[in-house]
Amino acid sequence: MSDSLPKLAATASSRVFDHLRKDLVGGRFIAGEKLAINALKERYDVGLSPLREALNKLAAYGLLIQENQRGFRVPKLSREELEDIVQMRLEMEGMALERAISHGDSLWEADLLAAAHRLKRADISLDKGEPWEHLHTQFHRTLVAPCGSVWLLRFIEQLHDQFDRYRRLGPKMPTIRQELDEQHHQLVELALQRDVRAARELMNDHIHKSYEVALKRYQEHA
Repeated sequence: MSDSLPKLAATASSRVFDHLRKDLVGGRFIAGEKLAINALKERYDVGLSPLREALNKLAAYGLLIQENQRGFRVPKLSREELEDIVQMRLEMEGMALERAISHGDSLWEADLLAAAHRLKRADISLDKGEPWEHLHTQFHRTLVAPCGSVWLLRFIEQLHDQFDRYRRLGPKMPTIRQELDEQHHQLVELALQRDVRAARELMNDHIHKSYEVALKRYQEHA
């Protein structure tokens, strides 16, 4: 019985980590907001020990700030940070894409086509099925999956989470989504053609377009 308790605590901590991460990235908490432990325990139906473990992991991940003896706070937003995130995305995702195109096999090609198809069929306005945000994340993960570096993939995922804190400040924009989805289709075509240079150029443009959306939303909420 006692052996099962650590496993249960770890499971609860992982569950809360995932839920809190999603809520922090999705803007459910205000930038700069101090988190109330008791409110979090009730909101996520979890005990103090697994909650604190999840909060510590999120602080190490960069989605929370741990204040000495004063709990946890949501990081503030700034244009300087957004520009830093975008620059790192340009460098790291460009590198990962080049390596993925060089190393990707036929299974990767099939996975990429499937991810692009699911994303294209998704409707951002519907709550049924997998939401567009999740499918969008899955597409970008699949695109660079065979880059050959676990650490590079981890850094990219962390950058995406930080970037989405800005991008998801405002309401969904179907027109922009259509433009981005068209670029997703073009990225797939270039990846399958193994056109590294054109694919990286398009990826840069894709990130810049997303940056324009994120910057506008940040300025509206600043």
